[in-house]
Amino acid sequence: MSLDPHDLDPRDGPRDECGVFGIYGPDHEVSRLTYFALYALQHRGQESAGIAAADDGGYIVTQRALGLVNQVFKEHDLRALGGDLAVGHVRYSTTGSNEWENSQPVHRSAGSGGNRRELALAHNGNLINAVELHSELRQAGVSFNSTSDSEIIAAALASHPGDSIEAAVEHVMPRLKGAFSTVVMTNDRVVAFRDPNGIRPLVLGKLGDRYCVASESCAFDIIGATLIGEVEPGEMVSISAAGLQRKIIVASPRRSFCVFEYIYFARPDSRMNGDVLQAARGRMGEILFREAPAPGADLVIAVPDSGNPAARGYARAAGLPQDDGLIKNRYVGRTFIQPGQELRRHGLRLKFNPLPEIVGGKSLVVVDDSIVRGNTTRQIVQMLRDAGAREVHMRISAPPLRNPCHYGVDMSTREEMIAHNRTPEEIATILGTDSLAYISMEGVYEAVRGDKAKHCDACFTGNYPLAGTDSANGKFALEDGVVPLPLVKA
Repeated sequence: MSLDPHDLDPRDGPRDECGVFGIYGPDHEVSRLTYFALYALQHRGQESAGIAAADDGGYIVTQRALGLVNQVFKEHDLRALGGDLAVGHVRYSTTGSNEWENSQPVHRSAGSGGNRRELALAHNGNLINAVELHSELRQAGVSFNSTSDSEIIAAALASHPGDSIEAAVEHVMPRLKGAFSTVVMTNDRVVAFRDPNGIRPLVLGKLGDRYCVASESCAFDIIGATLIGEVEPGEMVSISAAGLQRKIIVASPRRSFCVFEYIYFARPDSRMNGDVLQAARGRMGEILFREAPAPGADLVIAVPDSGNPAARGYARAAGLPQDDGLIKNRYVGRTFIQPGQELRRHGLRLKFNPLPEIVGGKSLVVVDDSIVRGNTTRQIVQMLRDAGAREVHMRISAPPLRNPCHYGVDMSTREEMIAHNRTPEEIATILGTDSLAYISMEGVYEAVRGDKAKHCDACFTGNYPLAGTDSANGKFALEDGVVPLPLVKA
């Protein structure tokens, strides 16, 4: 059994985007609160982490590095950062490779590189006109230290001649095309803004009489803040000593919230569309049973952890017992060390270990939330058969993934996706399963109690909500010679 090094990643689906957080709180330990908020958002990005903080009216201090939140920050780091306001970021690269220069928050200092103001910025999403904006800024004399589209946003705001950061956002925001849930700080305020389609999540919370913003509500839970609601698509939110100001900058032409956030990306204890995702994912499992029962099955197991809620829902609707047939090692992070020939035959056992006493002799329904390339799923099926499973029926609580995302998620190309130009029956043969079924797109919307007209489901349907998406530049566009002007590396 061959082992793809990507399969050693603790999460098997599309690579997550990023997580952002921002707070203005002179009466709170803002760097410490930001650390724990990022800790709660770690699932959204595991390549790098960073915090920028400032005393009200002082200079911005930024610390960022490759690694997990608890690897990047220690107690003395948080004490050194201090501050009255802060922004934080966890990253998986979507535009630009995994290098220190591309970690966030992006820090632009006043008086250099064309900057008129100092700021730090954290961004979740992906610009589809990054190359165009980058070229314009370079021609205007603005320099760059990275190859991420997030620095393009930061540079546009830092170099704008307006008197305030709010004025800069009002001018720059209509020029940005794509997905951008963004938090930016100067030395006296935190400003958050969201693309007019609202593709990626961004929510507003309150801590005492202070305000904060985050990618997901689970970041508020860990610090004791209360969820107020969404930062609306096209809206700018400003948080400072004057309190909270909100303003719609660009009218929303069509809400296009990413439906895959419900299925996979967001934490199950986060709330979206007025519902906790654990409950929505359970309903996906129930609907999946209704649409695709597995006659003769006698046990439901999940591919942990992301398949757990849907597996419980499937078992509940089917009236079947559920058990843990696969035990996951939750302490293995992504490793770039090749396992070597001796360990290669053990396949995914660095991460999953089947229990013969549970699955032996059983006809299994195995529930997972998605299949991308199929490498991991194929190896899991073989492990279960080796452990004595009589039958393996795969049930997936997402429709077939057939299209890449250009809005802040790093997916495989169409040709790499196992569902590309294949029927479920053909995929089942490749995976070695007795049967395979996916939930329908209609079933997903029923489960999340949402309207197709207000969501983006392009990774399933190919219907991209933004014009020009198909010709958007790829993840490494700023590194592959697409940009005619050279980048200045830090």
